[in-house]
Amino acid sequence: MNFLQTIRWMGIVGQIWFCLADGPISWGGTPARPVEQRLEAYLAAGEFPLALEAAGAISDPLQRSQWLERIALAQAEAGAQTAAYQSLRYIPDEQARGQTLQKLLHHPLGGRGGGVQADFDSLIELITSTVRPNTWTDLGGPGAISPFPTGVWIDGQGVLQRASAEDAAGQLGALRQASRSAFFYENARRKSPLRKISLRRLEREVQLRLETGLPLPEEMHVLAGLERIQYVFVYPEQQDLVLAGPAGPWHPDSEGRILSDQTGLPVVRLDDLVVVFRHTLQKPDARFGCNITPTEEGLKRLREYLDQRKDKPLRPGEEDRWLAEMRTRLGRQKIEVNGLDPRTRTARILVEADYHMKLIGMGLAEGVPGVRSYLGLIEAPKGMAPPPMEVLRWWFTLYYEAVLASPDHLAFALQGQGIRVLSENEMLTAEGQRVHTGQAEPINRLFAKSFTDHLEDLARKYPLYGELRNIGDLAVVAALVRNERLAEQVGWKAAYFLDPAGYPVPLGQAPAEVESVVNSRQFNRRYILAGVSGGVWIDPADVVKGGNVPHDYTGQTETKHTASTPPAKLSLEAWWWD
Repeated sequence: MNFLQTIRWMGIVGQIWFCLADGPISWGGTPARPVEQRLEAYLAAGEFPLALEAAGAISDPLQRSQWLERIALAQAEAGAQTAAYQSLRYIPDEQARGQTLQKLLHHPLGGRGGGVQADFDSLIELITSTVRPNTWTDLGGPGAISPFPTGVWIDGQGVLQRASAEDAAGQLGALRQASRSAFFYENARRKSPLRKISLRRLEREVQLRLETGLPLPEEMHVLAGLERIQYVFVYPEQQDLVLAGPAGPWHPDSEGRILSDQTGLPVVRLDDLVVVFRHTLQKPDARFGCNITPTEEGLKRLREYLDQRKDKPLRPGEEDRWLAEMRTRLGRQKIEVNGLDPRTRTARILVEADYHMKLIGMGLAEGVPGVRSYLGLIEAPKGMAPPPMEVLRWWFTLYYEAVLASPDHLAFALQGQGIRVLSENEMLTAEGQRVHTGQAEPINRLFAKSFTDHLEDLARKYPLYGELRNIGDLAVVAALVRNERLAEQVGWKAAYFLDPAGYPVPLGQAPAEVESVVNSRQFNRRYILAGVSGGVWIDPADVVKGGNVPHDYTGQTETKHTASTPPAKLSLEAWWWD
């Protein structure tokens, strides 16, 4: 915004409200003073909008941040607390903004009418000599202006009205609503084929709200209804890093998951973004996951019991008691979370998805058409023995067709369903040790493949699989940000999100153990017992390491990047757009 051009904005000077429009301002040919001198003069006169304009023209980020801090503190001292917090949004550096915010929170505020008295005579003279000078009553025009304890209001046509302490007519509230961007919070539930989320703006708004004691609106917790991340866009000129994907209205289900009204799949969550980014951007090893495994002691007890009973057929009605005994012998399985704090929601999703997948595989939870349990897939011809009892291993891992980059590496597209299930058969020794074979017998592979092929249907029935996929997407995005140095390109330090003392990630009870997943099935008057281990293994480096990000020469990714450029008139408070 340039004050030598047409001005279309509203601000507050001390306690004087004004609106300037339709006319260039002439400074009478007076040579421009150095910006520091002008800033000192503006602050001395309480001309905060002019000070903000001048500070915005400072090219050095550190010097600009220092002046913006002075402006915000001066506004707070003058009693303009809201304006002071608004000024913080102009500070580009996250750490500097946080430090200024802390100073502001502990800075004494001026009372009603300001901690210092505005120089109304000088201010009125400034306004009447620069804004349509020939329209004021002193020169025979219709406009009038006078000091008033709670300010004066001048509309776009130069008509002055007194502003009351309580805006009974609701004019200020109406103006505020009208001035808000058409794509701000109230429209977050609107369906969008490609919603854009600014990571820098999101972090800034989250920080300002939480540090000033305000709760986050639901829109922030669910990233404006973002259903899945399809693109990552980099805008060096606008100093912005953007996530993009389809979005729309959402609702909670009976388990507290937040689902898209359109797809029934879970939306991307702010807490997961922060947890995954903290780990992936700050740890030398960006991998994370979980394991659910039986103990060696339990496997040994189970093997001994099976050896004792191998020649004793079960009598009718004994199956349930026999299976209960097997589970007792095996005992509970241990849960181990790697890389993430096990108390986070993100870690719990990994564990829950892994455990539930094993319930489906063992026939203890219902699948979807096309997904049968491992035991249900076994077909042993009459007279033939079923497969021997071994430990099955199933685990989730990342699964993308490709991650494409525009030729200039300013846009990236994620393609593929995100996760899949892999399988392996393990040998079980007499001592209860599991021996990796690196191989999976056909029935084991068939279950893993059917689960992978029907992941979308499974995620609609059991949204936790969609949540696991969203976590995988976030891991790939974070790895892109790290490997391609995207944050450095836009000057984003992510200080508030990455600092454990910054954004407060909710923590719960860490899972430590769970009942063993064991089931049996009768074949040719014999019973087969199957147990399972496994986990979740998220290794985004395998997806986006050097040579794994080919160029998209079709131009589609680049076209999406160009069409998604942050709007020039994007509201200062907005952190997403369509």
